[in-house]
Amino acid sequence: MTSTDGAARSDLLRRGYLLEYVTLGWNVVGIVVLTIAAISAKSVALAGFGLDSLIEIGASTVVIWELSDTGEGRRRRALRLIGLGFALLAVYLLVQSTWVLANGFRPHHSLLGVGWTAVTAVVMFALALGKARTGAALGNLVLQAEGRVTLIDGLLAAAVLLGLVLNWAVGWWWADPAAGYVLVYYAVREVKDIFGGH
Repeated sequence: MTSTDGAARSDLLRRGYLLEYVTLGWNVVGIVVLTIAAISAKSVALAGFGLDSLIEIGASTVVIWELSDTGEGRRRRALRLIGLGFALLAVYLLVQSTWVLANGFRPHHSLLGVGWTAVTAVVMFALALGKARTGAALGNLVLQAEGRVTLIDGLLAAAVLLGLVLNWAVGWWWADPAAGYVLVYYAVREVKDIFGGH
């Protein structure tokens, strides 16, 4: 490796750390905002999205740990932990969506929830793209896998946003849990890919 290659790799590692620290900070703030919004609106969807933020915090922590030492053993453990995060996310979405549909739960409107989920969707999509590109440039499968966790976080934010807006505008309370099932499929596919060795 030349000094130029080494400098480029160092820059990519710094970018990877930055992306993960921004994700971590955003989700820590998000838990506070979503707790306030969920309690005021009595919204299961917003409370559930707060739990998803905890999974994203765990995934970001795993990547920060893995970036400090890219040995093959640590990489395999980190990928398994990311896979576990996807599995937990799939179970959470399946249980939450089914519970909401079965009980016909109708939350109140939440402008704070609408605003936060809208901004979060944009931020998570941007972070996911950055992680995918940086992970590919580094050849780091863990960063790429966690970028997909971040993508799911953005998709979930968009689904929760759509559910909140449709509930507010036309009374379609079931839109949010229905969208959750699509994300369950995506999360399960990622679990199979990670544990299948792809």
